[in-house]
Amino acid sequence: SLPAKLINGGIAGLIGVTCVFPIDLAKTRLQNQQNGQRMYSSMSDCLIKTIRSEGYFGMYRGAAVNLTLVTPEKAIKLAANDFFRHHLSKDGKKLTLLREMLAGCGAGTCQVIVTTPMEMLKIQLQDAGRIAAQKKLMAAQLSATAGAAEPVVEARTTATQITRELLRSKGIAGLYKGLGATLLRDVPFSIVYFPLFANLNKLGQKDPDVKAPFYVSFLSGCVAGSAAAVAVNPCDVIKTRLQSLQRGVNEDTYSGILDCTKKIWQKEGPSAFFKGAYCRALVIAPLFGIAQVVYFIGIAEFLLDLLPKHRA
Repeated sequence: SLPAKLINGGIAGLIGVTCVFPIDLAKTRLQNQQNGQRMYSSMSDCLIKTIRSEGYFGMYRGAAVNLTLVTPEKAIKLAANDFFRHHLSKDGKKLTLLREMLAGCGAGTCQVIVTTPMEMLKIQLQDAGRIAAQKKLMAAQLSATAGAAEPVVEARTTATQITRELLRSKGIAGLYKGLGATLLRDVPFSIVYFPLFANLNKLGQKDPDVKAPFYVSFLSGCVAGSAAAVAVNPCDVIKTRLQSLQRGVNEDTYSGILDCTKKIWQKEGPSAFFKGAYCRALVIAPLFGIAQVVYFIGIAEFLLDLLPKHRA
């Protein structure tokens, strides 16, 4: 049932995000730093420096936004994929690869309604620590060469403050900055992910009418998620750069997808499009592995089944 699908997707998203959010924060900071202004050399270096400068909970900056919006986002994505697969199937026959890809395309298109503002707010909060650390480093260098300088104090903002400011200055369009880049990432991701997961999961089914074991669903979600994440990482780098409202010292600004692509290619080289790729694979693999296990086990069906029994 639709309520069960929505609950399953929501539970899966909450569990997954809680487990992998620090890696996602490292991914955002690695993708946003530009040549000449590098603060972090790797994921582990980023996490260590974040803990030292911002404390353990600094790794979870922006998590509240994700935990609030990931439920509808994952619910829409998983339920939409099921919806399109159901309507694209002919008399219950096996879907062709093209129809599986079309179903994934529909799911990816639907989810950006929630994904774009969620990512927009999350990126501002995740990257704020990097920009503040960069300013402190430059202030320290200036004080060493030119004498005492005033310490840089980071003004912490919240998702609510950012939302109000964007709505006041740019209206609802402010929350949907980078919508085109989000579609450019999420639609191809879903086109790759859902057919790949479905076919990998089928390999573990002894009978077409019996669900695959949970570990098969988990591993299928991990492999499909990692492959899709790496495949669309260039689009994710572009999306992250476009959605960042604040820049570090001497960092480029971008007017659109083509401008961003051109500047990254010319100034940082092709390898820059794969910044944070392994972080993204590490985030997506368990996130979608957990999501598919929860979704396929059907926790919601179990909870919904308890309600009539409890009333009785």
